[in-house]
Amino acid sequence: MMPKKAKFAMGSILIVVAIGYLITMGISTTSQYFFTVDELMKQKVSYAGAGLKVKGNVVNGSIARDAENSLKVNFSIEDKNSNLDVVYEGVIPDMFKDGQEVVVEGTLAKDGVFHANTLLTSCPSKYKAEKEAGKTHPGSLPGLDKYEDATPKSTEFLPKTTI
Repeated sequence: MMPKKAKFAMGSILIVVAIGYLITMGISTTSQYFFTVDELMKQKVSYAGAGLKVKGNVVNGSIARDAENSLKVNFSIEDKNSNLDVVYEGVIPDMFKDGQEVVVEGTLAKDGVFHANTLLTSCPSKYKAEKEAGKTHPGSLPGLDKYEDATPKSTEFLPKTTI
């Protein structure tokens, strides 16, 4: 018969090993690689069948919607000098158009076509463009700079307390 401390240590080790195994298996089945189109095309390793996220810009004139299935669309995305053909079936975002930056999630087939199950578009930042043009952000007020240094420099005005 084993002493109580040995049983406790053995049980603790088994629990830690089981939790570590579950974490490892959870991460390995849900993790996805994130590439730009250019990075994916330069890879020496084949990622066919693996879960991927790929970022690129929609090639102008490449969007071809399926006439029979309004949820299916074929298009190409590009980054630098690399192109990737994409097939997506699902709800198409309103911002999806030629030249738009997109991120697609899915798998790469052996024939080089990316089968996306998620299509994400990025919103253009009008505030960034306005700031570069010298306009102020809607949350800022003109003339607030003069109040910027209104914080007290010393704590002499605070009541003194003793403990």
